Amino acid sequence: MFLSVLGGCTNAPPPPLVSSTTPQPTSEPPTEPPQPRVVVAGVEKLEGGFNPHALADQSQLTDALSELMLPSVFVPGPDGEQVLNTTLMTSAEVVPDTDRFTVRYRIRTDAGWSDGAPIAAEDFVYLWEQMRSQDGVVNPVGYRMISDVRSQQGGKTVLVTFDRPYPGWKSLFDHLLPAHLVKDAPGGWEDTLDDGYPASGGPFAIRQFDLDRGQIVLMRNERYWAEPAKSDRIVVRAADRQANLNALSSGNVQLGMFDPDAETMRALRGLGEDVRLITLPRPLVSTLFLRRSSPQLNDVRVRRAVLAALDRNALVSTGTGGGPDEERRAHAQVLAPSQPGYSATEPAGEFSDSPDPQRVRTLLREAGYEHTDGSWVRDGTPLNLVIAAQFEEESYEAVANTVADQLAAQDIGATVITPEGDELYRTMLPTDPRRMDPPESAGIDLAVAPRPVSADPASTLAAQWGCPSVDPDTGSTATFNPTGFCDRMLQPTIEAATTGRIPFARASGRVEPVVWSSALALPLYQETRVLAVRRELRGVEDGPGFATPFSTVGEWIGTPGESYDW
Repeated sequence: MFLSVLGGCTNAPPPPLVSSTTPQPTSEPPTEPPQPRVVVAGVEKLEGGFNPHALADQSQLTDALSELMLPSVFVPGPDGEQVLNTTLMTSAEVVPDTDRFTVRYRIRTDAGWSDGAPIAAEDFVYLWEQMRSQDGVVNPVGYRMISDVRSQQGGKTVLVTFDRPYPGWKSLFDHLLPAHLVKDAPGGWEDTLDDGYPASGGPFAIRQFDLDRGQIVLMRNERYWAEPAKSDRIVVRAADRQANLNALSSGNVQLGMFDPDAETMRALRGLGEDVRLITLPRPLVSTLFLRRSSPQLNDVRVRRAVLAALDRNALVSTGTGGGPDEERRAHAQVLAPSQPGYSATEPAGEFSDSPDPQRVRTLLREAGYEHTDGSWVRDGTPLNLVIAAQFEEESYEAVANTVADQLAAQDIGATVITPEGDELYRTMLPTDPRRMDPPESAGIDLAVAPRPVSADPASTLAAQWGCPSVDPDTGSTATFNPTGFCDRMLQPTIEAATTGRIPFARASGRVEPVVWSSALALPLYQETRVLAVRRELRGVEDGPGFATPFSTVGEWIGTPGESYDW
């Protein structure tokens, strides 16, 4: 009775029924979305040209961007040996019981480019066609042994047929390019990749590319079929060396990429425990090439005289600036110091690290030169050599100028020229030495340039010191090596190593002494890269073999980036 009266004497509505599962009101503010994870990387310069297969485009930044966005069939494993990249491939194997050496590649059905196109056989075909036909490319030998590339199963299976057995086939088809976007693009092979990559097959894709501002912004590739990257953005910014050091010190940059000299290394070490340094070898050996195809250097005695005039120690110091490159001096004509099996092949006592003026005079006089009025003259023409180095490649230019100064000290005239990379590697160095009408730009005698090495040393041997082959489809001669060297007596040995009929060590043991005695190239040092990583950037690990830490960029965990300006 009391309860019913109380209920009837109020005007308030009855309280709502409350379920045990009904959310209860709270006074806590709504959760803000997490800030994006950002990695800011500092570089010293940002210039166009990012084709990882072109000699003219070799740089630390090209190494980094290509590993971020261009997929490879095989990658270096923990021990440096090539292993199948299962992110891209399901299998790659030699097909048994075929008339000719054939490899079958099966691409993952879900692997695709960031614009939605599949990664497919056409990408293999495009890279093969370019590598066998273009000059100035890196390690083309294996591609030029391929006779056919066929597509099966909608482009997701690729059959590659070789003219001959090729044990080094795992070194091929790295850094595939999006053929559907680049094969018909204006500018062709030389210029298409000057502004980065039009599509990505990796965990990040380019959102902004601003050469004038000196900035590249990479965003997580939302179409990436594998595990998404743990960071949202990577911002690459160009600044001078001191500005990058300051940014590392303050934390405005989490990762810096350097080609450092001794002074820079001291500054980096001075940043203390907040910054970890990673020094990694690059697959390039800085080399002075002496072109046997040059009219002035076609006599081996003159080439030997040139080498006798040089202070090799000073050339190495000039090129490295006393940095970590100096620790990898090169004394072989095929392998680089960091590669398994490397040992010095340079003949003992044949070359001196310091000038030998008496030997210079003896050799030049034997070659028919006379010393007249402060110069060496033969048949009324003074010995005056042209030395080439790629434009704006500071270490190569510095070495070339030092070579010129050292030759001048022995009364050998020398002039340094600095052509663009495409002209140097595509026109000047590969010119057929037998041509009766060589292009005017091919008239160089020496060049300071990188010598590429690869995971297959037999292919490196063939690319550097083998005779050019003839394309069976076009009848044209493939590119010559930088010195114009071709020894028909050695060629069967080089081909036997490439096809696996004899071990590389046996072939190298026969070829390298001839190369050294012919005075064709003076190896200086293996190039290195230094990455400076702040401790708040997690997940950065050394790459195996010639892989950079960028091969594991999906595991990097950057810092919250709300304050960064994109």
